[in-house]
Amino acid sequence: MHNQERRKIIVIGGGASGMAAGIMAARQGAAVTILEHMDRVGKKLLSTGNGRCNLGNESFSPDCYRCTQKDFPGKVLKQFGVEDAKKFLRSFGIVIKNKNGYLYPQSEQAAAVVDLFRLELERQQIQVITGCSVKGILFQNTDDFLIQTNIGKIRGDQVILAAGSRAAPFTGSDGSGYQLAESLGHRILSPLPALVQLRCEGRFFKQLAGVRCEGKVALYSNGKKLAEDLGEIQLTDYGISGIPVFQVSRFASVALEKKKEVKAVLDFLPSMDREEARDFLLLRRKQFGHVKWGDFLTGILPKKLASVVLKQTDADLEQMAAKQPVAFFEQLVKQIKAFEVKVTATNSYEQAQICCGGVDTRQIRPENLESRLIPGLYLVGELLDVDGICGGYNLQWAWSTGCLAGRSAGR
Repeated sequence: MHNQERRKIIVIGGGASGMAAGIMAARQGAAVTILEHMDRVGKKLLSTGNGRCNLGNESFSPDCYRCTQKDFPGKVLKQFGVEDAKKFLRSFGIVIKNKNGYLYPQSEQAAAVVDLFRLELERQQIQVITGCSVKGILFQNTDDFLIQTNIGKIRGDQVILAAGSRAAPFTGSDGSGYQLAESLGHRILSPLPALVQLRCEGRFFKQLAGVRCEGKVALYSNGKKLAEDLGEIQLTDYGISGIPVFQVSRFASVALEKKKEVKAVLDFLPSMDREEARDFLLLRRKQFGHVKWGDFLTGILPKKLASVVLKQTDADLEQMAAKQPVAFFEQLVKQIKAFEVKVTATNSYEQAQICCGGVDTRQIRPENLESRLIPGLYLVGELLDVDGICGGYNLQWAWSTGCLAGRSAGR
């Protein structure tokens, strides 16, 4: 490559990490082309944070990210963290609002964030080619890549692969990035749905559809606790949903893929321990012994849930609570504090927000996201074997990896 020529960077994928990488590379003086197979860039960004776009989160601890190489996400975020991301987003007009540590655009509109990204792509004179599907990447030499696409061959000095995962395919994430990475020698750890609902066994779920309540969900496999989380659980006609379920779902995905049995244990009274719950119910029996067993939990649990929980005790629902033997109260405590259901599957990639698994991070340099196998190839965003919990962590990962790769490739 002659010195007077601008470095040509090809970014494959026009999502959050791809746009960030492109902007950062152009700011280093590189000539950047983004190849996007959808009809426009930033499509997945539109659905983040329920359309409000949760840009990031002020709080960070290592367990906000899951990765086979545990210290990899932390090493990346040390290079480009929350403050760097905020500075980057503000540099082209995004005004950030802090809501209890969760970062949102001032307008709380994801569409406005996408608009500002598009304006910055134009300002940096980045060529965006939509409707462009990449069929293959040939690494010919240092600073020489040939990209085979449905519209012809495109040459670049460096390539940033930002093709996303397999989650939410309607936004363009079709998993094609895994094949491209694999064709260049990278190991792919099984991509599976994460931040997703869990399908469970039990006829009573039809009756529980639409119920929401504060609770704790714990996942177990072969007697070992995999994960737990607290928050608003949503019960559906097929199983369980809600943020605490999303937070633990990737562990169910992994165990189920290994053909292990998985059960979810739900605690519908998380503010009390088991002993306190037992004392509370026995005191209620004294005070409200005149009510029917079928009405005993009115005002404690949502009506549909109370009905299912009481039915599980096998007691006569028409009998007065005071007449129920203490043994039924023990059963009731168990049903409220440890309601067990068998997890049979996760929902599909269509419903998943992200994937766990992806390109093995042992083959990627954490300081700039460059491949250890192919010089000049960078792999960023959801393509990697890193998944964040709910709360802006996955977009933070997109900004951090995209910006680091773009800065390094552009230089």
